[in-house]
Amino acid sequence: MHNINYIRSNSVEFDNAMKLRGESKLSSKIIELDKEKRETQTILQNLLAERKKISKKIGEIKSKNLDASSEMKNVDEIKTKINTLKELEQIKDNELNSILLRLPNIPHQSVPFGKDENDNTLYKEWGSKPNFNFKPKIHYEIGENMGLMNFELASKLSGSRFVVLKKQISKLERAISNFMLNKHTEENGYTEYSLPFLIKRESLIGTGQLPKFGEDLFTAGDEHWLIPTAEVPLTNLVRNEILNVNQLPIRSTSYTPCFRSEAGAAGKDTRGMLRQHQFTKVELVSIVEPEHSEKELERMLTCAESILKDLKIHYRIMTLCSGDMGFSASKTYDIEVWLPGEGKYREISSCSNCSDFQARRMNTRYKSNDKNLFVHTLNGSGLAVGRTLIAILENYQMEDGNVEIPEVLQKYFNNKTLL
Repeated sequence: MHNINYIRSNSVEFDNAMKLRGESKLSSKIIELDKEKRETQTILQNLLAERKKISKKIGEIKSKNLDASSEMKNVDEIKTKINTLKELEQIKDNELNSILLRLPNIPHQSVPFGKDENDNTLYKEWGSKPNFNFKPKIHYEIGENMGLMNFELASKLSGSRFVVLKKQISKLERAISNFMLNKHTEENGYTEYSLPFLIKRESLIGTGQLPKFGEDLFTAGDEHWLIPTAEVPLTNLVRNEILNVNQLPIRSTSYTPCFRSEAGAAGKDTRGMLRQHQFTKVELVSIVEPEHSEKELERMLTCAESILKDLKIHYRIMTLCSGDMGFSASKTYDIEVWLPGEGKYREISSCSNCSDFQARRMNTRYKSNDKNLFVHTLNGSGLAVGRTLIAILENYQMEDGNVEIPEVLQKYFNNKTLL
């Protein structure tokens, strides 16, 4: 949600920022609706004051056993006007919110201008691409050849974009999630949460998935939705809260399944585990004071990187351009891992600073020097578990079809070195 005072004072700047995100100029309409709403509120307040004044007068008249019918009629007329104005105020408020809730966050000044992923810029990279003396296979070829990854069986159960894993690959998935959670809680300073996977509409509005992106979500009845990421429940833990400044920063993590319809991904990555309706992820969320959010983004990125460094897998980090960022983000780094089987980089984590955008939607503030100020929220994958599994299979594959177990994961396999 955007600050209406900012829009009133910086209409041209706001329109230019929305243009960077592919939106049309709407500041004039927003300002006009806000003006109409405030004018209605002023008239309403005056009528309420007048009704109070007349009601007091009626009491005085009746205490003297005099006729107050004229004044009572006047109060009834004012009451009718008040009810009409309250309805009008609600209409204007709904119109205004309908626009504001569908507009993306303003890009940070350091974000490069661009239309899509082709305009993203390289921030940094770590490690080097592995060399093989054989042609490396794609993850699903490795998994299917081992008899431990089955897409046909998953399709029988649930349709396309699902997978059934078993035995050692299933154990590898579990080991990855345990390793990530242990790393983030024991070394990186995050508090682990076990969360509901079903959430209410208000939570999705708070983090920005609704009302604009409902087609990307799975519903579970009239009141609940399946979480698309643990970002939603983790961030909404502080919805409608006024925090004490001493509580900040709040750093939380959770391992959950994620559910996405992939409505906009028709025809993309139809084979394998890269893009599924159900996948697991370890999420990182930070709630901080505004002046600390830029440094917190770098810290979160470092925490996400630490997983791949420990796994000794090559990756690069891209700064997303204005046209490729997510709806709620003001700045985003994508960590892209190298997949030798595919011969390309693939996103394995997005770390985003959402500034006060989500906080305004959730009404989450903190008290500082007797003032209630909006917090800044950040989120990132630490990491996507399925894509990390893919990266391990492709980077640690052997010519005979087996897969080496990364050293940091061997303790989860009784110190075995091969799957």
